[in-house]
Amino acid sequence: MTPELLRPDEIDRIEREYPHGVPARFIVELFKPRGVALSEATFRKYVQAGLLPRSRRVGRKGKHQGSQGLYPVESVRRINAIKKMMAEGHTLEDIRRSYVFVRNHMDVVERELGAVFDGLTTELATAKPAATTAGALSEQLDQLRARAKALVRDVARFGSVVTSKPPPEAVRDFW
Repeated sequence: MTPELLRPDEIDRIEREYPHGVPARFIVELFKPRGVALSEATFRKYVQAGLLPRSRRVGRKGKHQGSQGLYPVESVRRINAIKKMMAEGHTLEDIRRSYVFVRNHMDVVERELGAVFDGLTTELATAKPAATTAGALSEQLDQLRARAKALVRDVARFGSVVTSKPPPEAVRDFW
């Protein structure tokens, strides 16, 4: 029996409802009723293999509540892709060499750059430089953010080309 994977609209809804991330247990439970073989141990294996992003620790409100690891919601989309590829006969090593692996790393870069720019924006707002300097710094920060976004996009496109399978012999002759 082939497992029933999540539809794109279902993944979009989950990404909207949980923008700050979800615990691994939530993701495992999400796939369970669909017949997708996914345990927390397998989930951790995918993270260690670089197929899924790492969690970030988030403190819980209340005395002595500790913290929990939240995974970016794109992990749901990525597991869907991994399970689809596995159903098509790909091994984890095949998947590691695929665009899924590249996209995971690009998502991390994009998230970390966003955090850096957000921090710089906050710092700029609280530093209160002279009005003439503030405008120039704010404009420069916007330009840097746009350049970083373009770089991430270009590297992701390059990764897509490099990791794509070569065309069949008959098609290759026409390129």
